[in-house]
Amino acid sequence: MKYVGRLAPSPTGALHLGNVRTFLIAWLRARSLGGKMVFRMEDLDHPKDKPGAAADAVRDLRWLGFDWDEEYVQSERKDLYRDALSSLVSRGLAYPCVCSRRDVEAAQSAPHEGEQLFYPGTCRGRFASWGEAYTYLNSSTPPLLHSPTPPLPHSSTHRTPCWRFRVADGSRVAFDDVFAGRFEQDVSATLGDFPLARDEFGAGYTLACAVDDIAMGVTEVVRGDDLLAATPAQILVSRALGAERGISYCHVPLVVGPDGKRLAKRHGDTRVAAYRAAGVRPGQIIGRLAASCGWAEEGEEISPAALLPRFDLSAIPRAPFVATAR
Repeated sequence: MKYVGRLAPSPTGALHLGNVRTFLIAWLRARSLGGKMVFRMEDLDHPKDKPGAAADAVRDLRWLGFDWDEEYVQSERKDLYRDALSSLVSRGLAYPCVCSRRDVEAAQSAPHEGEQLFYPGTCRGRFASWGEAYTYLNSSTPPLLHSPTPPLPHSSTHRTPCWRFRVADGSRVAFDDVFAGRFEQDVSATLGDFPLARDEFGAGYTLACAVDDIAMGVTEVVRGDDLLAATPAQILVSRALGAERGISYCHVPLVVGPDGKRLAKRHGDTRVAAYRAAGVRPGQIIGRLAASCGWAEEGEEISPAALLPRFDLSAIPRAPFVATAR
């Protein structure tokens, strides 16, 4: 089977050193195996999307020397996500939920850190349809539900239900990550019923990525290890959508600031556009990132294509790469 990889930027901000290092690894992985590279703009996170950021990302990647064989934009593929969601709903694998993040946080049985919260299935079987859940949230006198359980949380402000994936009890997912090694997670115990979409016909990251990776024939996903814990949920959705084969995953260390946290404005300006405006050459940026992976000498200028003979996944240090805006 021919290798198919992907570059999947999001227009929520400008491309920075952390993004480029991960994309460099993904690009070299695909090209070194004679594979195909798919470019996918993941622009469904509308509240955070920045005007012009999608076009800027394409320009920055081209300037740095990246290429790809196919190009897609998620906002142009909404019908596919709608069909996939409808399929899950019709089979009882997704249901509408009216709980806010605050409601879910309040229901935690133990202190929680990070972005993932456990959802105990509060809204399972509560609503016959998304419309009924929407009416419940937004009517001044929410309808009584025919259930012996306590009333659901209710808000008088305008809100929409989300769709959640129904996780079967004992849903343990285990896979061998190409870089990070063996990873196992009991999704039913750690995440519970996780969200799929924020509105009736929408799609969140997990659903859209599962649909697209299947449709585009992606064989391996290379991305930052901050998404490692989110992978079992994506695998469950892919299986539910009838994926005929499993997708491999390769989660690599992030680029962080001196404080050990993901790159942000507080670490200085590490945007590709800022380096270009300052007269930095693309080979200098690629060379610096290649050196952090063990493929180049410090100060060496090089292109992604010239790195192909040197590419070695095992040479990448296991610790995050600490970068500054120099």
